[in-house]
Amino acid sequence: MKNINKLYPYFLAVIGFVIVSLIYFYPVLQGKKIYQSDIVQYTGMAKEQNDFRKATGGDEPYWTNSAFGGMPTYQLGANYPHNYIKKIDGVLRFLPRPADYLFLYFIGFFVLLRVLKIDPLKAFFGALAFGFSTYLVIILGVGHNAKAHAIAYMPLVVAGVILVFRRKYVVGGLLTLLAAALEINANHFQMTYYLLLLVLVIGAYFIIEIVKNKEYRHLGLAVATFAISGLVALGLNATSLMATSEYTKASIRNKSDLTYNADGSANTTESSMEYDYITEYSYGVTESLDLIIPRMFGGGNRENVGTNSAMYEFILAQGASPQEAEQFVSNVPTYWGDQPIVEAPAYIGAIVFFLAVLVFFTDNRKIKYAFLAGALLSLLLSWGKNFPALTNIFIDYVPLYDKFRAVSSIQVILELCMPALAFMGLQSFFKLEAGEQFKALWKTAAIALGLIVLLFVFKGSFSFAGGRDASYLQAYGEVGPVFVEALREQRMEMYSADLWRSALFILIAAGALWGANKNKLSVNTAVIIIGIALVADLAIIDRNYVNTKNFVSAREADSPFKPTQADEFILRDTSNYRVYELQGRLAGRTSYFHKAVGGYSAVRPRKADQLFLYQVEPKFQDIIKGLNHETMSLGKSVAALDMLNVKYILVQAQDGQDVPVTNPYVNGNAWFVSKVKAVSTADEEMKALGTLDSKNEAIINKTNFAQDAAPATFTVDSTATIQLNSYKPNHLKYTSNNKNNGLAVFSEIYYASGWNAYIDGKLTPHFEADYLLRGLKIPAGKHIVEFKFEPQVVKTGSTIALVSFIAMLLLLGAGIYFENKKSKEQPQKA
Repeated sequence: MKNINKLYPYFLAVIGFVIVSLIYFYPVLQGKKIYQSDIVQYTGMAKEQNDFRKATGGDEPYWTNSAFGGMPTYQLGANYPHNYIKKIDGVLRFLPRPADYLFLYFIGFFVLLRVLKIDPLKAFFGALAFGFSTYLVIILGVGHNAKAHAIAYMPLVVAGVILVFRRKYVVGGLLTLLAAALEINANHFQMTYYLLLLVLVIGAYFIIEIVKNKEYRHLGLAVATFAISGLVALGLNATSLMATSEYTKASIRNKSDLTYNADGSANTTESSMEYDYITEYSYGVTESLDLIIPRMFGGGNRENVGTNSAMYEFILAQGASPQEAEQFVSNVPTYWGDQPIVEAPAYIGAIVFFLAVLVFFTDNRKIKYAFLAGALLSLLLSWGKNFPALTNIFIDYVPLYDKFRAVSSIQVILELCMPALAFMGLQSFFKLEAGEQFKALWKTAAIALGLIVLLFVFKGSFSFAGGRDASYLQAYGEVGPVFVEALREQRMEMYSADLWRSALFILIAAGALWGANKNKLSVNTAVIIIGIALVADLAIIDRNYVNTKNFVSAREADSPFKPTQADEFILRDTSNYRVYELQGRLAGRTSYFHKAVGGYSAVRPRKADQLFLYQVEPKFQDIIKGLNHETMSLGKSVAALDMLNVKYILVQAQDGQDVPVTNPYVNGNAWFVSKVKAVSTADEEMKALGTLDSKNEAIINKTNFAQDAAPATFTVDSTATIQLNSYKPNHLKYTSNNKNNGLAVFSEIYYASGWNAYIDGKLTPHFEADYLLRGLKIPAGKHIVEFKFEPQVVKTGSTIALVSFIAMLLLLGAGIYFENKKSKEQPQKA
């Protein structure tokens, strides 16, 4: 009974988290689903994969031809054998999406706060503070599910690490193992990488303390525990990690082999991605004050400023009706920070900031400095190009840092550290004597409120001018200057309003602590007041950006795209071909209906992307001008499109509707060529594509395929044919009929790590031709040619995952045994 009573607060907390998650996202209880823009794109990308699963009863293709001409599905939710950690994750995410991620936020942070010795009531509100941090809610609204997933497990990893350093080797080691495995399984390696930076900071703090105290045995045991936990966690995710690592080499995340850019300028980028691309999304230095004053920089790109706003009055003054004015003010471009696009401010809460300051006057534990260091490091790195002194060091010298873009997102580490500091502060406040409490309280209030007063006093030093204001001047003509001035006034109004808003919530928290200090309120009452105010503060801001309007019927969410007349026209053609959306290559819609040469992915195949950047998009205007409007077909051949078997091009008409344009020059699924053109470098290969007669010659890089690139000519007569007989995304079957030995080029993407060629059932080497396609030498006669996607990485990784799962079970069993043994021995020693 005693043990049950101990667990009672935890049961209540879990039930509370379930209720709060479902209340906040209550439309899921009505059978609705959240409409997430990124997931809509993903749905298009994953359509062929999902259709294959349904048709085969759950088999995995591991390859799709519906995006970028062809790519592995490793980043599209591929399922792997023996991926038991994914099943454990599925059990934890038992609520409907996105309530499941909100619940995970809460649970993970609750565990961390309990490890930090925060009592259950305060830990409950601390978990809500973390989960309702605006950025964490916003990413659920737009569909950054993998990011949310990874963030949710961060606190658990940190909790496990702290336990190990506190000599809880068994419990801490097992928690670290499980949490790290779940973290990696979330498949957002950027977030996991940022978490690793925080773990290194916290680890450095503990190691310094251990070395100072000369506790080398403890250090050895901790390191051994982390090594075992880390290796097993990695092993449980071996297939995903190995497959991703393998594919990354072929993606835009790897360094280009080309020494020149599409515009002809020199490619001098040393990192895998260009500096401007990595740092495009960088927080402004002062913009980071959005963390505590939500709309100091205008909020998001589009804000509903309401009918009591300066902008509403301005629109009415321009002669608009109240209905027109109300519609206009629901979508005002108020953001004036440094980033190109911002859905919402990354607001952590004024009360969280207030309590995080409080901790430095109330808590003597040095671990607070580890969390402070983590918060500061993430803040400085989130400034990106606005703080090049540190950013350049990390890009140039810190391994893997240059693999990730949108550096502003590293602020998730700050968003973890600040609530942790805040509730350490709240916990320790009530352990002080009344006099010490009052002293800490007035110092904290002076700092927090003093900052707000300071920002109000210096309000006039800000320009309130946005990066896009110049375009509004042009767009609105004579009214442009007046509109921009009204926009500035609106921004100033939001700035002032949210300054005093944050001040109000700080005063509520300070008032509750003062009431407890003066014995006018009980400790629990004060904590509840602060907790409710804190949640209200965050939830009100969150609801401005993610609310019931984001939810649609399950049918609409599951089938977000409707075929247009152009789609229906193309779909009448049941042969195998590709489709190019001229004005929307980097979107997932076309992939939903067709085998597309574009798609939506931050790790798209590098060579496919380069082919269009260098060989197709520079000819964009020529393609449009050269259209034969009578037949709605291309007026001339475009080699890159012909060899990719692009039979249809979707062109946007003046009314915004897509029109299907046929390509009469398309090469088909495979063809024999008569000549090999050997080149030595990627540059030569790309340039040769500009003048390639793709139907008659093949370009082969002799540096990579010396034997196949040897000068040769082949006799191709009119009877030589090669036809595609059957199609599956991971298995293509052709019939070849040729009187002579021949070299065939296939309009399929070359990917050496998995695709195997067979002639009459015999494994036969194939090679890369025309920069990114498959080439194969076929002997004279009639033959069956097959390409099968048989990735060895999946087989090897799955074996490692199985062994690791068995190891985890053995470690869990051993851990339970030793903990039980320890608990039985302790009463005897007493």
